[in-house]
Amino acid sequence: MQQKLFAVFSLILFCTFGFSQNTISGKITGNSLSPLAGSHIHIGQKTVSADASGSYIVSDLPSGKTKIYISYIGYQAIDTLIDIRESAVINFTLKQNMAKLEEVTVHQKANSHNNSVLEQKLKTETIEKYSNQTLGDALKEISGVSSLKTGSTVVKPVINGLYGSRVPVINNNVRMEDQQWGMEHAPNLDINSAGKITVIKGASGLQYSGDAVGGLVIVEPVSVKKDTLFGKTIVNLSSNGRGGTISTSLHKGNFCDWSWNAQGSFKYLGDRETPDYVLSNTGNREANFSGDLKYTGKKYDVTAFYSYYNAEIGILSASHVGNANDLYYSINRQVPAVVNAFTYNIINPKQEVKHHLAKVNYNYYFNESASVAVQYAFQFDKRLEYDLRRGEFNNLAALDLELTTHTANIDYKKNFGQWKLKTGISGSHQENYTDPTTKTRALIPSYHKTDAAFYGIVNYEVSDRLALDGGLRYDFSDTHATKFYQKSRWTERGYDAEFSDIIVSEVGNQWLTKPNFKFHNLSASLGLHQQFSNNLEWYANASLATRNPNPSEFFSDGLHHSTGMIEIGDIGLKQEQSLKLSTTLKKSWDVFSVEFNPYFNRINNYMFLKPAGSEATTRGVFPVWDYVQTDAKLAGLDVTTNWKISRRWKHDLSVSYVHGQDLIADTPLIDMPPLNIGNKIQYSKKEWHELLLELKSEVVCRQNRFTDNNPTINIVANGAFVPVVLDISTPPPGYHLLHFYSEMTFKTFGNGSAVVAFSVQNILNTSYRDYLNRQRFFADEMGRNFQIQLKINY
Repeated sequence: MQQKLFAVFSLILFCTFGFSQNTISGKITGNSLSPLAGSHIHIGQKTVSADASGSYIVSDLPSGKTKIYISYIGYQAIDTLIDIRESAVINFTLKQNMAKLEEVTVHQKANSHNNSVLEQKLKTETIEKYSNQTLGDALKEISGVSSLKTGSTVVKPVINGLYGSRVPVINNNVRMEDQQWGMEHAPNLDINSAGKITVIKGASGLQYSGDAVGGLVIVEPVSVKKDTLFGKTIVNLSSNGRGGTISTSLHKGNFCDWSWNAQGSFKYLGDRETPDYVLSNTGNREANFSGDLKYTGKKYDVTAFYSYYNAEIGILSASHVGNANDLYYSINRQVPAVVNAFTYNIINPKQEVKHHLAKVNYNYYFNESASVAVQYAFQFDKRLEYDLRRGEFNNLAALDLELTTHTANIDYKKNFGQWKLKTGISGSHQENYTDPTTKTRALIPSYHKTDAAFYGIVNYEVSDRLALDGGLRYDFSDTHATKFYQKSRWTERGYDAEFSDIIVSEVGNQWLTKPNFKFHNLSASLGLHQQFSNNLEWYANASLATRNPNPSEFFSDGLHHSTGMIEIGDIGLKQEQSLKLSTTLKKSWDVFSVEFNPYFNRINNYMFLKPAGSEATTRGVFPVWDYVQTDAKLAGLDVTTNWKISRRWKHDLSVSYVHGQDLIADTPLIDMPPLNIGNKIQYSKKEWHELLLELKSEVVCRQNRFTDNNPTINIVANGAFVPVVLDISTPPPGYHLLHFYSEMTFKTFGNGSAVVAFSVQNILNTSYRDYLNRQRFFADEMGRNFQIQLKINY
């Protein structure tokens, strides 16, 4: 019995010594005894990294002989055995590795949406610089991208001369449905919610759209994979508008398989000012929020996302006139008809916009080479447009639209060695409700639309330096609308013969119609990307896109108040088809790089607004613009260079030109961006709190290629009607602007930092008008603007 007790006691004692827990700590240094922060220490099954002082600590180690391995880049590794009997302090000194290394070249394979088109991206620093402005303003940093504006606050991106529904905006993998077909409807998106913005010129992003005749703008949120919590707050103050913006975001990385992001912003600005006068009623307000929650499992992840955009936008008072005389003199005397003292008040005319976007996304990973994604998205867009109206109607919106969109899609990805396949199906249902209580004739009628699509994209890597890709997409669309037509307008448009079958009843002097449109569209893309050994890259792409007429082009019938124009749609419009050929040559040297991007775009049934005269209404006299079709060609060139002059100096150049031609009338296309040249020179000195100084030159030439579409109107002079020419075709002179930007970074608590930036836009306070601003007939552009920005990272 005693022998058994002794054996048990000996076993327990052995286990206690054999499995006792020990701690090994110490310091890792180099030859000069300088700490090697971040060096890797492997002891048994445990791995740690040395901190900033080179110190390390490893706990819960069993007694006995254990392998230890210590490594640091540029130093000889230590690989040995140690006999652990108790906790101990062990210091190690690594010897520098003096062996000469062979030259190694690393080719990064970018995570691109299309291999054969050079995608251009806005960096986080650029997005933050434009925190107080719009998506359209920021995208002008990319060569070949300009902007179509309505005043100072409504900005739409223009890619290679095309805009509107030809340039879809993809927000967090969801196509924005915010009545983007409106000429003066800017994307309902807060630029502060973007982590990365990518521009694809042309219809090559077939997984997103088949009608991107101009290109795609892809906005992606911040994505955090590490277990970390960080955030930032950006405060902007502007002199022009006498207000600013505050934006705050928080991001939590993967903690217990959960991660989340939250962002909110608020904007408050009053009237903008030109060098000579106040742009009355041009203030705006915004209150926005976006956030997501993600759970990551072993073979799947689930994400829920929601964003809310809320804006109130004042429309220049001078853009609304009372009669033909006021319209004629407003355009010809170059001084606004209404100039009041500065104010923060926003009165009619104005817009109020609310946009909700919610989505749920599920990704399942079969293995490292195959995955499937399922997504549902819901969007609700509420738009109110207030006009100058008399009495009790002044507080009643002249346009009240509610657009609801449901979208679902399934995408499958599979890699087969050098082959990559991506395919998917999608479907959507959209309803537009026009509130009849506005007491005005609806500009856009109520309608409902059902879409379905299928696509397939294949990429083949011939070698490490040559890749081919091709894709095909089919879209089906079915639209049902309910619209009243004035009998006079119906006859004037010549609808009697072709569309008499859509009339369902007669209501006074109007026809009630129910048009139905069905479309079957094919889109395709084919291209290659070749990398040569001398840092030369060649991209070549051919894309076919088919776009249906949008609701504005089909149905517009009345005053689009914020542009001060009467727009008339055409239900006889056909599908627009585009064949675009583009190529890009990119050459890089040690300190200099250049990109040449020529392109040619042939568009059949090109739809555009064309001046057609003027019309008197109960709200005043306004120019009339018709939606018409023609065959068109657009040819252009974008050039970008980057020159690292020295360690501190850098120069960037961008040149863009597009030549648009109406092939049927053999006349220039209107609303084409003129030649523009951008120069930017930067000076940086990291030792001075990462000082950055930047001077930017913006040259926009006069658009000499235009068509004379000036109508003749009658004004009253000396008690009699006198015919005069209303000049709405002649482009304004070109202009040259200078902008300045500077910033410095200061360390705060912990790993935090504060960036202080000061900038001046339009340094010389130049008076000018932009050809692509719909309100250029009535007023100048904004004058000088001083801006202070404080960004706190934490």
